[in-house]
Amino acid sequence: MAVEGIKHLGYPNYFGPHLAIMKIIGSIVLLLPYFKGRIKEWVYAGFFYDFLWATISHGFVDGWMHQETLSMLLAFGIWTASYTSYHQLIR
Repeated sequence: MAVEGIKHLGYPNYFGPHLAIMKIIGSIVLLLPYFKGRIKEWVYAGFFYDFLWATISHGFVDGWMHQETLSMLLAFGIWTASYTSYHQLIR
C-alpha cells in the first residue's frame, strides 16, 4: 500500500524505503529520553518538512479536500502538539 501511495504521487520507487527508515529512526529519537537538545530539534524539523511536503503532494495530486490530504493535516496537528509539549517539558 505504501509503495502504491509513493508511486501515485509520482515519486521514484527508491524514495519510499528511505523515507520509512528515516521515520523509524526519527520516532526512536523522539521516544527515547536520553536524546536531548539539538538532535531532537533536527528530528522535529525533519518531520515538519516530511508532513509539509506530503500535504502539498497530496493536495496537488488528489485535491485539497481529499481524505489523504486531510489526514496529513491531522498529522501536522499531532506534530504540533508533540513539539509544543516537548518545549514545555524542557522549560
